[in-house]
Amino acid sequence: MNDPRRFDPASVGSFRVVDRSFDPGSRTATLTYALGDAHRFTETVTFETPPGSSVRPDRAGLDRALLHLHIAAGTSYYKAAAPPVVVVEGPGLTPDEAEFHRRLYDDGLREFAVSNGLAVPRPVTVTSATPGAAAPPGPPRPDRPDRTDRTDRPDRPGGLVVPIGGGKDSMVLIESVRSLAPRLLAVNPHPLVVELAAQAGLELLVVRRRLDPDLIRLNRSGALNGHVPITAIVSLIAVVGSYVYGYDSIAMAIERSASEETVMVDGVPVNHQFSKSREFEEAARRLLADSIDPGLTYGSALRPYSELAIARSFARMDRYHATFCSCNTVYRQNAGTRDGWCGHCPKCRFVGLMLAPFLPPDALTAIIGRDMFDDPEQIPGFAALMSEADKPFECVGERRESAAAVRLLSTRPAWRDTAVVAALAGPARAAVTDADVAGLLAPAPGLAFPDPTVAAMVARTLDAAPSRDDR
Repeated sequence: MNDPRRFDPASVGSFRVVDRSFDPGSRTATLTYALGDAHRFTETVTFETPPGSSVRPDRAGLDRALLHLHIAAGTSYYKAAAPPVVVVEGPGLTPDEAEFHRRLYDDGLREFAVSNGLAVPRPVTVTSATPGAAAPPGPPRPDRPDRTDRTDRPDRPGGLVVPIGGGKDSMVLIESVRSLAPRLLAVNPHPLVVELAAQAGLELLVVRRRLDPDLIRLNRSGALNGHVPITAIVSLIAVVGSYVYGYDSIAMAIERSASEETVMVDGVPVNHQFSKSREFEEAARRLLADSIDPGLTYGSALRPYSELAIARSFARMDRYHATFCSCNTVYRQNAGTRDGWCGHCPKCRFVGLMLAPFLPPDALTAIIGRDMFDDPEQIPGFAALMSEADKPFECVGERRESAAAVRLLSTRPAWRDTAVVAALAGPARAAVTDADVAGLLAPAPGLAFPDPTVAAMVARTLDAAPSRDDR
């Protein structure tokens, strides 16, 4: 007998992006959604940190940004049933805007689809309930050789913001652009992130995203669940934040290897990191230029660099070694600031593998809390990082980066006889050459951040002369 209390995803024919509002007093955006006519959800996004007194938000621009955040954040609720149609109520969308969001509901949810046995690519359409063109973007700002000249936009004082999540990449970017006095931005920051911001000595803008608790209840009663394009949501929160806080440049800390697919399914790429990919970044820039604010700079300032090159720079930043953490187990468990790496998940292995060529074993063990490389049980997990078939659905780099790191370790007396390196050195050396390793450690200039000042600062940090352990 069917349980009438169970939720049936197949019973839902459409997902509706219903309504949104912004309260300037509390700086809270309220976003409402519906699965068909039976289930409604309300999410709030609160810009908790007060803005400076000189910021006078452009309400029309904020409303444009909020529309696109509203649609992107809807992926968290859409996935409960994954119906074939997403209907955006209210103002119409241009064809390009609808296509941008269709990609989020397709490419951004392909891992979710695979984990739930659904088809990829996702057969989903994003449409407007109201015909017509979307509101035009605001006027472009004139080119400014001097970033301190704000006479063109008195409503936005300007400046750089760096969204951070607690890992090594954001700390490398922060140190690269420190002289610009960037502000940091974090959504629902873990205590470890707050501590890192304090250690960096920079202002942290805190944003609180509160999902509707009914979604959790629906998940328990039969709704589908899985990974969403969270970096896209954070990026669009940062875009809305540019109107609240007045900054004019958003520098993400995302490496070029995020563009590699995690797996191919019947010839279709599925990338856990789609919303960190170069493809998404370029689409987001077009959305900003055509629909929101052509003068807002957005992109990843670390895009020219591999994870291996970023890890080489971070290895020199020992002031952060005891504080940073990329272990998702810690964040999912809402651990405190003194709880650290689990030491046996794909993220721990990958970050450890990237850092190992540039640190002695005891220094890496002090960071992770255990010696992963001399543990034979860790060998299959490290092998998966190089595997065409078994690369994990996590934020890990290219397969060849992992092979390159093992190849480097096989030449280091302190590492070459550890259980992991001894077992994997042969496959790694067959997969990549010394020239491949050199290429991974070199930047790709064509991917530089749009602001040449920021790009040059990052280059000075990442292209610095190698330390003794690199040679």
